[in-house]
Amino acid sequence: MDSRFWSGLWNVTRSARASAKISMRLVPNQRPEEIFKLFSEYVRSIVPRGIQINIRQLSGADPMLIRTDNHYVQASKDAMKEVFGKDTVLIRSGGSIPIVADFEKHLGIPSVMMGFGLPDDNLHAPNEKFHIPNFYRGIESIIRFFQLLSF
Repeated sequence: MDSRFWSGLWNVTRSARASAKISMRLVPNQRPEEIFKLFSEYVRSIVPRGIQINIRQLSGADPMLIRTDNHYVQASKDAMKEVFGKDTVLIRSGGSIPIVADFEKHLGIPSVMMGFGLPDDNLHAPNEKFHIPNFYRGIESIIRFFQLLSF
């Protein structure tokens, strides 16, 4: 979000213009077009008189809930247990990988999302990190996953 006035130096005066980029994570049974319409209608309903707004949708993708009752997910759980030495914990987590829903919707191909990050990795933050041992164990897990599927 940015609403500062630029005249060669940052200034603390109020500007006549403001902008914001808003990202939304949708859940199953929501559609990007409908959510954009509802969001736009709501924002327009609360805009003060005399203020002009322009709302536009830059992108959109259908939400996806990955099924875990298939042999691909079971193979990924088995592979990670062998490499990490612990049972896999399945969690529901948001993200933006539009091709996952497309694979399921158009090709009928299930996807497997294998996460190797830690809770304190701060993904996409300025102080993002990735635990290097998990990087290597992740590679080993994926190799083992493909080996298990080949039988």
